[in-house]
Amino acid sequence: MVASPNIASKRWIYEQYDSMVRTNTMTTNQYSDASIVRVKGTNKALVMTVDCNSSYVFANPYVGTMIAVAEAARNIVCSGGEPMAITNCLNFGNPYSPDVYWQFVEAIKGMSEACTRFNTPVTGGNVSFYNHSVLKDRTEPVFPTPTIGMVGILDNYQRQMTLNFKRPGDAIYMIGTPTNDFNSSEYLRVIHNVKLSPVPIFDMDEEISLQQNLKRIIRRGMIQSAHDISEGGLFVTLLESAMVNNLGFDIETDENFRKDAYLFGESQSRVVLSVKVELEDELVNYLNTNNVAFTRLGEVTKGKLSIDNDSFGAIEDWKLLYETALAKKIEYSETANQV
Repeated sequence: MVASPNIASKRWIYEQYDSMVRTNTMTTNQYSDASIVRVKGTNKALVMTVDCNSSYVFANPYVGTMIAVAEAARNIVCSGGEPMAITNCLNFGNPYSPDVYWQFVEAIKGMSEACTRFNTPVTGGNVSFYNHSVLKDRTEPVFPTPTIGMVGILDNYQRQMTLNFKRPGDAIYMIGTPTNDFNSSEYLRVIHNVKLSPVPIFDMDEEISLQQNLKRIIRRGMIQSAHDISEGGLFVTLLESAMVNNLGFDIETDENFRKDAYLFGESQSRVVLSVKVELEDELVNYLNTNNVAFTRLGEVTKGKLSIDNDSFGAIEDWKLLYETALAKKIEYSETANQV
């Protein structure tokens, strides 16, 4: 699953372009959930992200588009910023098809609702219709893909929050409520070949509350890292936080949930945090006082992965797979086409 193009590192693509923006990019070596670019001459920075999971939108255009806006906002908040506004690129099939037109209308409604709740006005965008794939015996519209581009502000660039674990021994927490839901997940598609399923669990009120509390946690300097749970679920989120510094993790799942749903489900409104042991009490007191659902998952390790006392190998092996899978897939496809 980690080698799936939807999960694997996109380094092969973005390294072919200028990612430095001269010397202003702050996330070249300090990875965050969103890209951060300093505004020279000030303490401020722009925080930017692009998001959409078309499988979610296909399952439920209204909720799926709300999730796209919510995850974009969550990425900016996890990076230390404040969401400000969006643009969009709305990609759909033939609007004269009733199904496609219904998808489009519901997606617009979902985007409008989410942007109203997050106070992120739509500043511009474009619509692309008639996007189809020509198969052997039929023509299929693309999955509805209302891509959301969101920009936020980081008032003090020194308060950037990164996604990576910092040192062995730090505690790992998950804020947000786990569920037995793995609808529309990469796990279902890749491992079980289930292509169609309902949209993941999502509650806008819960999402807004989580983001507001996370902002306060970051501003008070309680945590070392923050990384939201999205495609691939908790396991992939932990991997991505561990790989940057070649660290590992030792966690325990909750026996009240199916283990596969707990590790690979993509229910929304959850974030993985790491915290220094000496700041754990402060974090827990805050979470309890503000009624934020949380779970202490375990600890950061020197490079080994352990789940429920079972070994899952070394982080270097997972990192190699994650970083090379996309390039290998593209090279294999090019070779096959030449043959």
